[in-house]
Amino acid sequence: MNQPTASETPLTLLFVDDEASILSSLKRLFRPHGYRILTANSGTEGLTVLEKESVDLVVSDMRMPEMDGAQFLEQVRARWPQVVRILLTGYADVASTVAAINRGEIYRYISKPWDDNEIVLTVRDALERKRLELENSKLSELTIRQNEELKTLNASLEQKVAERTAELQQTVSFLDDAHRELKKGFLATVNVFSGLIELRGGRLAGHSRRVADHAHRLAQRLGLDDAATQDVLLAALLHDIGKLALPDDVLDKPFTSLSATHRAEVMKHPTKGAMVLMGISQLRTVAPLVQHHHEYWDGSGYPDHLVGLALPLGARILTVANDYDSLQMGTLVARPLKPNEALAYLIENRGKRYDPTVVDAFSTLISESFKGNIGELPVHPGQLKPGMVLARDLLHQDGYLLLARDHTLDARIIEQLLDIERSEARPITLYIRQE
Repeated sequence: MNQPTASETPLTLLFVDDEASILSSLKRLFRPHGYRILTANSGTEGLTVLEKESVDLVVSDMRMPEMDGAQFLEQVRARWPQVVRILLTGYADVASTVAAINRGEIYRYISKPWDDNEIVLTVRDALERKRLELENSKLSELTIRQNEELKTLNASLEQKVAERTAELQQTVSFLDDAHRELKKGFLATVNVFSGLIELRGGRLAGHSRRVADHAHRLAQRLGLDDAATQDVLLAALLHDIGKLALPDDVLDKPFTSLSATHRAEVMKHPTKGAMVLMGISQLRTVAPLVQHHHEYWDGSGYPDHLVGLALPLGARILTVANDYDSLQMGTLVARPLKPNEALAYLIENRGKRYDPTVVDAFSTLISESFKGNIGELPVHPGQLKPGMVLARDLLHQDGYLLLARDHTLDARIIEQLLDIERSEARPITLYIRQE
């Protein structure tokens, strides 16, 4: 703890000892350090001082008449538990020292004769620890108070907001599981940012949570480390924060149906969101992922038209997860797509809009997640395995039939399909029956 400046209230020390010379020595030692010094020549007098004065730390001798140091510090603990307690003791007072530790819960004991540097540092460390405990207590109280205020606010919101509460609570729970080491205040900030756009209602309700779930699992599947996976998760939750200033009618329309003016405004939201996050030190590594979550593998995205591996891997993951959900909401193309149609769109655009490696991992992930729930799954030849059965006819781009529905694939056919894909330099999408 730094010494108090002239503009600060000095910390108060109380020295209790029946020997005047000891008290004088302690006063001379500590006064240059800027403390306010009080003294008492007995335990009884020390209690009287504590009843009248605000004291931060007590240093008491062990051997005193009538009331020894252990008894004195025990009463201090019971009546003023916030006061830090230090005991001065001789080498012969082992039993008494143990009693003081047990009954008075002292911070530390110092043997007499003391070393000046040791006792000064001990007092300084004790006061610093007290300061940190007080700050932690204040932060905890503030968090509790803010949580109570939020509960009161939520209780008074209109019914439409109440219907969104469950989704926000799921977001809070998801973040708590992923980031236990983050402070509660930081978690609350991220959740508020994430929930602000969804409170607007419409098609965006639940979007950030769903994108976060897909992006988080996809990052884990691709082997990102914990820090990078955390950045992807936070970026997914906050990727649309730049849309807060957009009108509701713009948010609910497919991007392709917007006017040129509105489209230009929508295209600014990644940069706006990244600028907001750059102002928060804990989110500076997240900001680039938000900045580039609408960039495409072939450079056709926005705002910076980055190409291929120039895009951060986290942004490539976020692009796939975001577009998969946007396709199903109907905000990316003219109509909402079914899950298998959205996945087919991603596969058809692998190597163009999307990183092929990311699409392949996502396709496998979706296949595992929805196995048994959808009748067919779109895949590309690199994902085929012998024994798979076609759910649809496979037509060549020129219109003739390559493989009929219900055909069982073998290794030879799979290799031929891979050759066609390579020679014609275009992706092939097949629909495989899901058992």
